Amino acid sequence: MITKKHLIIALSCLIMACPALAQELKSPDGLLRMNFRITDNGVPGYQLFYKGKEVIKPSKMGLELKGNTTKVEFGDEAAIKTEQKDIKNSLYDGFSLKNTATSSFDEIWQPVWGERKNIRNQYNELSVNLIQKGTQREMVIRFRLFNDGLGFRYEFPQQKNLIYFVIKEERTQFAMTGDHTAFWIPGDYDTQEYDFTTSKLSEIRSLMKKAITPNASQTPFSPTGVQTSLMMKTKEGLYINIHEAALINYACMHLNLNDKDFVFESWLTPDANGDKGNMQAPAQTPWRTIMVSDDARNILASALTLNLNEPCKIEDTSWIKPMKYVGVWWEMITGKSEWSYTYDLPSVDLNKTDYTKVKPHGRHGATTENVKRYIDFAAANGFGGVLVEGWNTGWEDWFGNSKDYVFDFVTPYPDFDLLGIQNYAKSKGVEMIMHHETSGSIRNYERHIDTAYKFMKRHGYNAVKSGYVGDMIPRGEYHYSQWINNHYQYAIEKAAEYKIMVNAHEAVRPTGMSRTYPNLIGNESARGTEYQAFGGSKPNHVTILPFTRLIGGPMDYTPGIFEMDISKINPNNKSWVNSTLANQLALYVTIYSPLQMAADLIENYERFPDAFQFIKDVALDWDDSKYLEAEPGQYITVARKAKGSNNWFVGSVAGEKGHTSNIVFDFLDAGKKYVATIYADTKDADYKKNPQAYEIRKVVVNNKSKLVQKSVPAGGFAISVIEVTNKSQLKGLKTL
Repeated sequence: MITKKHLIIALSCLIMACPALAQELKSPDGLLRMNFRITDNGVPGYQLFYKGKEVIKPSKMGLELKGNTTKVEFGDEAAIKTEQKDIKNSLYDGFSLKNTATSSFDEIWQPVWGERKNIRNQYNELSVNLIQKGTQREMVIRFRLFNDGLGFRYEFPQQKNLIYFVIKEERTQFAMTGDHTAFWIPGDYDTQEYDFTTSKLSEIRSLMKKAITPNASQTPFSPTGVQTSLMMKTKEGLYINIHEAALINYACMHLNLNDKDFVFESWLTPDANGDKGNMQAPAQTPWRTIMVSDDARNILASALTLNLNEPCKIEDTSWIKPMKYVGVWWEMITGKSEWSYTYDLPSVDLNKTDYTKVKPHGRHGATTENVKRYIDFAAANGFGGVLVEGWNTGWEDWFGNSKDYVFDFVTPYPDFDLLGIQNYAKSKGVEMIMHHETSGSIRNYERHIDTAYKFMKRHGYNAVKSGYVGDMIPRGEYHYSQWINNHYQYAIEKAAEYKIMVNAHEAVRPTGMSRTYPNLIGNESARGTEYQAFGGSKPNHVTILPFTRLIGGPMDYTPGIFEMDISKINPNNKSWVNSTLANQLALYVTIYSPLQMAADLIENYERFPDAFQFIKDVALDWDDSKYLEAEPGQYITVARKAKGSNNWFVGSVAGEKGHTSNIVFDFLDAGKKYVATIYADTKDADYKKNPQAYEIRKVVVNNKSKLVQKSVPAGGFAISVIEVTNKSQLKGLKTL
């Protein structure tokens, strides 16, 4: 259900005689103010203020083009030569103001799933119609100013003088007011799977080499290039976040820093030809977003990214359901078992290789027997799904060979009884989750995608985890170029036709598209838990992710690791999970996702059944979320109310310094009592020496209760807050 209050005030201001006249736009609460201005040489620009203080200094706007921009008839070589000779490649200067229009918008909409039941979408809008002298090309810059930030995009109307055009570079600037503290990862065309570095803007250049760590596919582009979502904090305590929304038919935006003037400029991911975008008018860019607040909690609570995306395009969403799952995955990540079936094959030809004639190496994880163990475990503990990786043929030479026909997505290994597992899972009330690793071969996946999706539906699979590990095919393309981004979108929309939910790994980071296509139920697109088995992640990693990667949408972080010493799983792997067990529990609340995995091995959960209870109990979909404490890189505490329930769940994670939380339960209903079960670090917990030291205690709470709770470095706590419906629940418990 959507309710709207939509007020439009059209102001067609024909003020071309005053090209430098500033246009002002204020947020609905009046705390944010944006000024738009055209300089004397026709360069459009903007400036942003918060509570009267400058946040973004005057910043230039526009795009640089390459090649032809108008339609030339086939065979007219003279026209082509003339056009190329006289071409104007600037869409960043020579503009004058044709007209402007303003409007206001206010609605309440309800997501299919999310952090809250109702989302308010309220903004004031200014659209600026520009015309370029000499070329008579038109460009619209549309600004939307919310109470929590600014969004703007470029629009190219249907016109005679700008039809087909190639983007050489987008020239959008974000001019900072000083040497802010930034929480950043290296700019890269192929991966976001880096640990975050916290530094001053002026230090990025000197720290870049250390920040670039090995990955399966990576292409850094600049010693001062960083990725969005970029989180910053000024010395005055102002929080600034730069990202993009509604990334459709366009290249992913990075930011390149001029570290002398502290000016960021947009830097798009190129295609195989080095071009940044191929456009056909009418067209538009994604929204460029700037969130601003003097309270870090407001950045986390913002729905600006979602609000800049289009409403849901899937008419019937009843099949889209949040899910908790387990699976055959962590054992391969740690090296305990393998995705492949045999060592006998130096290479695989899917049309010829006969797996019945090779010797199994005995380390295959996706066996019928092993999968049934996970199905039994899921059924016994109330989990909806089981993911199985390595079930299909082709894993013997899947990576690093630039192999086109690498998987067919339908043929199981001999030790994976497809029909038997399908029937067994159905008898237990558990759904199987498909795995489609593409090895970066986009051509191959698109050739097989209809067959693969039909195969899924025929065998009872309603969700797929897709993967894009390694360099891309077509060769020369990058993970975040326009063409590849269009593939990700194609896969999501095609999946919707088959009523399939998608959890995309190694794809471009999300930009709020889950509002429009909520079957995109999960993304990785960042450094997830798997890296804890690849040498470890920094203790503060999970206190930064919600301020950066999660600004665009939920993350399939795969939490729930109870055994931190990976050598106990695989003696050859000396990695260590830099987290306490209580921290792992808290992640189910602090890192939002409607798709949550209990990622550890079954036997490790069986060792700690009392702690595992929280994972079983915690909800996936929420009526409300309250960010109680937040400081990027240090701590995050959030309370969430379960969908259709009066029960709440609280999670808190701390960085490398630890944290003492002081929280008030004033989010609870007045006059009601609740039983709070607190899972927390013990006093002697230590993420390196004693990570499994946790304590569980129960108390009675109400909306006046207060809690002081210490978290050790890389620690945390989780709380289930269950409404009292029977006085017997209170027996023997103290009131907090």
